[in-house]
Amino acid sequence: MRGIQVVEYVKGPKELKVDELADPEPGAGQYLIQVHAAATNFLVRGTVPHHSDILQIAGKYQNQPPLPWVAGAEFSGVVLSTPADSKSPRFPVGSRVFGASQGAYATKVCAREHELLPVPEGWSFADAAGLFVTAPTSYGALVLRAGIKAGDYVLVHAAAGGVGLAAVQIAKAFGATVIATAGSPRKLEVAKAFGADHFVDYRDDKWPDQVKKLTPKGRGVDIVYDPVGIVDKSTKCIAWNGRILVVGFAAGKIEKVAMNKVLLKNISLVGIHWGAYARFETETIPVVWNGIGKLIEQGKFKGTVFTDQEFVGLEKIPDALLALGGRETWGKVVVKIPQTAESKL
Repeated sequence: MRGIQVVEYVKGPKELKVDELADPEPGAGQYLIQVHAAATNFLVRGTVPHHSDILQIAGKYQNQPPLPWVAGAEFSGVVLSTPADSKSPRFPVGSRVFGASQGAYATKVCAREHELLPVPEGWSFADAAGLFVTAPTSYGALVLRAGIKAGDYVLVHAAAGGVGLAAVQIAKAFGATVIATAGSPRKLEVAKAFGADHFVDYRDDKWPDQVKKLTPKGRGVDIVYDPVGIVDKSTKCIAWNGRILVVGFAAGKIEKVAMNKVLLKNISLVGIHWGAYARFETETIPVVWNGIGKLIEQGKFKGTVFTDQEFVGLEKIPDALLALGGRETWGKVVVKIPQTAESKL
């Protein structure tokens, strides 16, 4: 196969190279997948926002596999082989799947059954590659943690980001009015295309006042979805009994919140760590995916792939990583992996 193997840690994406590698050998319980698309990911670690793939190739991620290893995590593709120790695999050979497993920046990757889901009917591989992390994070936050309902006013920060666009669509599907914030006209335009009702540029210091004016009688929003780290300012435009969802800290620091505001407005500060559900609450994972599946079937949730620039081929992964790190992209930055006669063998 071909892939981006990290033999030694590098300073940046431009140092990554595509090599001819031996095909991965599936271990116990693993499927072998032909990769058709791979997605890039953003992560907040400590007090500084990072691109998780960039962090890992530099040797600074919290989970470092032993060298050498193939980079990448999120992918979509076709099942080439099923686990040798499984009599009734969920995904037969030829199944279109998406998921997350170490080694996605390659033409082939191994993954366990719980790391895979079927590509939604009618979805492209590119759209599916960016679904595994963003959709359940936003669904879990809004539905499970905040109890969203029809009529709610929901403020979505960084609404044009991967989790932001997922949150916009989920909130609209549940009958909420969505106020989107972003830091550029293009990103606000994208939020509108995905269904947001109102738009505010959070580079304007008076954005909390603007948000309040967009709610009935200026009462404020019922839910704040915050992957940025602007909780304290958000308390200025939240309604009585409002819920603020703490999703991440993309602004670059973990803030301190004036707790008197939380008390006076009866506010709930609610965290969402979707990755931890696999450890603490596994029974909830299929519930969330069933909910997402229904929204997709109803046409209320669509893929969020960044389309202003196209990335095709493993050689374009460094460019995709740099684009994501530059913060000018929106949605999910996905790299398409062309299929050749050789790659299908």
